Amino acid sequence: MAKSAPAPPDAAIEARGLTKVFGDRYALRGVDLSVGRGEHLVIFGPNGAGKTTLVKILATLVKPSSGDVWLDGSNLRARPELVRRKLSLVSHQTFLYDNLTVYENLRFYGRMYGIPDLERNIREVAARVQLETRLHQRAGTLSHGLQRRAAIARAVLHDPPILFLDEPEAGLDPRATSVVREILGSVNTGERTVIITTHNLERGLELGDRVVILHRGQVVFQAPRREVDAAGFRRVYDRCTGAGR
Repeated sequence: MAKSAPAPPDAAIEARGLTKVFGDRYALRGVDLSVGRGEHLVIFGPNGAGKTTLVKILATLVKPSSGDVWLDGSNLRARPELVRRKLSLVSHQTFLYDNLTVYENLRFYGRMYGIPDLERNIREVAARVQLETRLHQRAGTLSHGLQRRAAIARAVLHDPPILFLDEPEAGLDPRATSVVREILGSVNTGERTVIITTHNLERGLELGDRVVILHRGQVVFQAPRREVDAAGFRRVYDRCTGAGR
């Protein structure tokens, strides 16, 4: 088998020919994707388009059936342990330990990543998500919205250069939604690469430098954000996904 060419040096994420098959169902069909360092990419698509599967593969949670991924220059197949230290994921799963307190969860992840001055960092990130008074409450006793806030705190604690947000505002209470938007605002500095999946066309367009539409496991449209307006993008989305039929 021929060896794949390395990823471009300015690519934070490079995916080539990603395919994922579950039984006889194709979730992804040869997806190619390149995301520059510091770029914010928003992936749109209807339910079943393959958005979550794609994010899980890029975040090292699921292995592709075929294809290659590079994150920050490291091949996912060859250096998975190195890649994992450079990324974080906010999704419907919180990845919290229910029997541990919020503080214990954050301390566990902080030690795993070797974060210096961990106590100060825990206090600061808890303040950002307004969980200072819940730090010593077991995660499993928190409401869904508070658990999502704790999960956001966990995800950004080690200040990852690559951040994945899979439908980050879905099912959140107003306060948790506000926290997510504040976190998104704080990462929009051009230093962190962010991939966001969403159903919300209007909100998604506010967050990205580039937009992608995924449908039936394939990239069917992509463009720089500056080249699309809200009304025009809605028409493109409806045409590409059949949503307007």
